[in-house]
Amino acid sequence: MDGQVVRAFGGRRDEYRPLESALCDSSRPEAVVEGLLALYPFRRIYIADLDAILGRGNHGSVVERLQRLHPDLEFWVDGGFSGTAAAQAWQAAGRGRPVLGSESLAVLPERDAWPAQGVLSLDFRGDDFLGPATLLSHPERWPAEVIVMTLARVGLNAGPDLARLAHIQRLNTACRIYAAGGVRHVDDLAALARAGAAGVLLASALHDGRLSRPELDAFHAAHPTSAASDAKASVPAPDR
Repeated sequence: MDGQVVRAFGGRRDEYRPLESALCDSSRPEAVVEGLLALYPFRRIYIADLDAILGRGNHGSVVERLQRLHPDLEFWVDGGFSGTAAAQAWQAAGRGRPVLGSESLAVLPERDAWPAQGVLSLDFRGDDFLGPATLLSHPERWPAEVIVMTLARVGLNAGPDLARLAHIQRLNTACRIYAAGGVRHVDDLAALARAGAAGVLLASALHDGRLSRPELDAFHAAHPTSAASDAKASVPAPDR
């Protein structure tokens, strides 16, 4: 947000402030990514461009700079895409894998209209689903990878929403489902792995020092097929 990585609290975006992290001494996107990589060799970084989501510009140049600095990383970017055309244009420009957040989508795309590497984020605030209702009533039209974003738990040390994860998994058993929001410690990672999550988006637990390198190493050794090396660095917003 506004060129800085910010700390999120329950999706209340007017309360977001520049990040203070145990991993870095700056809220600059470059410093935050470097801090995360110093902690663990993450393969993926999720970026929530809050300015784009809020309709007041975007951080495309920031993403491009990060990709130049870290060509081996895969960036997932929620750029506030209102439809597949905008997401496809983003991907064609080489700005990473587009994440289409349900809160920004105007309509449910057809199954074959998603960008080749497009990811769907199903966004929830409390019990309310943010986006077209048809996204939930037609799960057969989802892409292969889906994020379940529980905004009310983001940054609040509340624990993952295992019930919602299970519900979304039942709607489309062929999708790889990623959990987002609420992870507190390594036991939450283990619970999500047991629940069948393909991966988890992490931010607060990393920046607060509640997940250490030895814990991440041990977890990944115990769950080698999990996506434990996905990090929600969310430049310029670690949590949505």
